[in-house]
Amino acid sequence: MKNMTLRNIADACNGKLVCKKEEENLTISGAVLDSRLVEEGYLFFATKGERVDGHSFIAQVAEKKALCVVCEKVPENVDIAYILVEDSFDALKKTAMFYRENLTIPVVGITGSVGKTSTKEMISSVLSVRYNVLKTEGNFNNEIGLPLTILRIRDEHKVAVVEMGINHFGEMHRLSEIAKPDICVITNIGQCHLEFLGSREGILKAKSEIFDFMNPEGYVCVNGDDDMLATVKEVHGHKPVRFGLTMKNDVYVTNAESKGIFGSEATIYLNDETFDVIVPLPGEHMVMNALAAACVGDLLGLKPEEIAKGIADAKAVGGRSNLIALDDKTILDDCYNANPVSMKAAIDLLNLANTRKVAILGDMFELGEGQERMHAEIGTYAVEKGIDVLLCVGDLSKNMYEAAMKAKEEKGSQIEIISMKDRQEVIEKIDSILEKKDTVLVKASHGMGFAQVVKALQL
Repeated sequence: MKNMTLRNIADACNGKLVCKKEEENLTISGAVLDSRLVEEGYLFFATKGERVDGHSFIAQVAEKKALCVVCEKVPENVDIAYILVEDSFDALKKTAMFYRENLTIPVVGITGSVGKTSTKEMISSVLSVRYNVLKTEGNFNNEIGLPLTILRIRDEHKVAVVEMGINHFGEMHRLSEIAKPDICVITNIGQCHLEFLGSREGILKAKSEIFDFMNPEGYVCVNGDDDMLATVKEVHGHKPVRFGLTMKNDVYVTNAESKGIFGSEATIYLNDETFDVIVPLPGEHMVMNALAAACVGDLLGLKPEEIAKGIADAKAVGGRSNLIALDDKTILDDCYNANPVSMKAAIDLLNLANTRKVAILGDMFELGEGQERMHAEIGTYAVEKGIDVLLCVGDLSKNMYEAAMKAKEEKGSQIEIISMKDRQEVIEKIDSILEKKDTVLVKASHGMGFAQVVKALQL
């Protein structure tokens, strides 16, 4: 890790380095805050969490031959170099910022209300055709996860693709200072985190903080079909590259043909050229992700045939439009998170199935004022789309259930609508509801724990 000596790290995080003189210029080989991930030569950040205090594991990481620990109190009865700081989390951010300043590879930062992870995966798949890519793993997209992701970059990586998630004003400003992206991608401005950001205008303002520390000569790629992002005329004196499904954009598709839940085929228009692509993941939003990936791939020098290969090779991530084909049913695992926009998109995706369609939908969190109305809108939408069975799970989803029942009566629909208390009730009763060959959508906010529902459906 370039320039990551103990002395430089201590200076970067304003800490007091305590070690043998000959250790000051030793270079760390990795940095983590999970003691289970420590390897020889690593830097360990001892942080105080709600349940666990990392300081209690300093002796263990010393046994694993960690090179140094960053800590808030002096280690007792342990022979290991340490950097004493006031706040280990703050030291983590400052260490990552110092490391980022020493990197020369391009960093692609991705944000938006919906689709950050699937877009990150699509962009990484495209860039991996030519480059060794470091990407965000799991949900490491916040003020703890992003620094850890930056600190995973090694000499062999030629591009980093990082996801940047927020729910409060100021967070993206701080994330931008850590990542210093060369290319910024914004997927859309939806209705998530309204509880904290107030309105879509507020969400746009908060997401736009990604520009605060970006490379002033870098590039911005935005969804040109999004009405809020359409108001972004220039960033640092440069016009953004717009991608979308309509011809008003710089990069767009023609001849798009859905293959149902098995993906799409389309022709991409890019730089006055066209080329055909196969998008293996279902839904119109995945075509949008492919367009975002085409933008980034083009900016980083990939040829159309390389972009097409990367799109065709894209894989779904568990919990995000992940198609699980079993002998007796097909599961659309989209249970990682939910908001009104992504919930409707998931119902649209389910509607592409040519079997009986079952939606297991749970509460959406952090919607703020109007959350009851937003849940009700989903119930009405599900009936209008003509799915066969709707399970409304959770307290907030009672609004979904009531609106769906009303819409069913008004439209004379044959949809079966069921209200359930929680995921455990779903797990206990779902076998009596499903029929052979059903396609089942599972979606809710992460806090509902619907991954357990997906797991139960696979038994």
